[in-house]
Amino acid sequence: MDPEASLDSLAHVPGTGRPVPEAELGLVQRWRSGGGELVELLSQVRERFGSIAAFRLGPAPTVLVTDPQAVQHVLARHPERYVKRSHRARLLIGDGVLAATGAAWKRQRRLLQSQFTGTGMRRYEQRITEAARTTAGRWGGYARTGQTLDVGREMRRFALDAIWRSLTGHPLDDGTERELAAVAAVAAALPTLPADVTDAQDAVAADLARIDAVARHAIEAARGGAVGPDGPGLLHVLIDAANERPEYTDRLIRDELVTLLVAGHETTATTLTWLYLLLDRYPAAREQALAAGDEGSAQRRQAIQALVHETLRLYPSAWILPRHATEDDTLAGYTVEAGTDILICPYLTHRDPDLWPDPEHFDPRRFITPAGRPAHPGAYFPFGIGPRACLGLQFALRESTVLLEHLLPVHTLAFSSTPTKAAYGITVRPDGPTPATLEPPRT
Repeated sequence: MDPEASLDSLAHVPGTGRPVPEAELGLVQRWRSGGGELVELLSQVRERFGSIAAFRLGPAPTVLVTDPQAVQHVLARHPERYVKRSHRARLLIGDGVLAATGAAWKRQRRLLQSQFTGTGMRRYEQRITEAARTTAGRWGGYARTGQTLDVGREMRRFALDAIWRSLTGHPLDDGTERELAAVAAVAAALPTLPADVTDAQDAVAADLARIDAVARHAIEAARGGAVGPDGPGLLHVLIDAANERPEYTDRLIRDELVTLLVAGHETTATTLTWLYLLLDRYPAAREQALAAGDEGSAQRRQAIQALVHETLRLYPSAWILPRHATEDDTLAGYTVEAGTDILICPYLTHRDPDLWPDPEHFDPRRFITPAGRPAHPGAYFPFGIGPRACLGLQFALRESTVLLEHLLPVHTLAFSSTPTKAAYGITVRPDGPTPATLEPPRT
């Protein structure tokens, strides 16, 4: 491939002297008029034009990147050339670490990094386990009474309990759970909010006020010396930082708290909901995981983690990662000009048949069998890769695994109905309720 080739040689950048195929123009116009999902547009762009493809959604060119080597180039090797300008959830998370950029992001990331690796993670092991035991006890009650439960709500409740214990040292109480339902409400509303910032804030003002009130109460309690039964948590780390770092105002502490709530429960809850929907379609996968080893064995844990990884392959936590080119660059042999918007799409990379045989099939053995998955790091990155990869990756995998170790051997779900579509917002979530009852486990 000519290293000086321009992306206009892909024959689908308007205004480059080469005509745009009419089908592509129509495709983009249909999406922009609300006739389809962005992921459908991107899927068709990749199918027609390859794993690096340019098109226009606005005045500036946009380049879709799904090729593993190009993904690593953008996210891991040259993050200074391809920057994150803003976050879709800024309205909700403010200047939290997910939305922060530049020097502010480096300071905030450095403070939180140690909390999610090594010793920091061990500090939260027991809190995650207690949240899982609470959920298992609740499910035992559902099994005895035959009560219908909503799987999505149950997974959000567990994940919110786990992160709330880790943040505050307190188990999640019913009142806090009700108020923090506003987090999921705002997150779900984000893709449909008005473009004008003021109008968008007005549309979700009541929910934002509920979130702010919970955050304010938690911050005041922690600052007043209140420590929960599990001891101090992440919130106390943020408050301690404010004693030495003036940038940690109450507003920034609130933003970090809400960021950790969003990142710490929404993605995990969505992954676990999808996993149970997939097990409903592929029940043998559950049986294989449980047969891999005895309770508590490394073999069973590995098999359960494979269930999680395969779910994340199909429904990655970060399904799309926007970046902005700050300087001219050569990407996989094509020239990218400064000012170009880049869309990295794990959702499409993970479903590329050239990388993943039979990609739509749920097969956790990909993550156990030698050579069962592509070796290139840019082929599987549900939490991103590079310096801006998700801080909570280990936390999310740990809480998912612990919960499944408690639930899978005991309970099998029978869904009364399942969603037929996915909704693409901050996460890829089932677009509808997930009512189910508990059956005795299949043997």
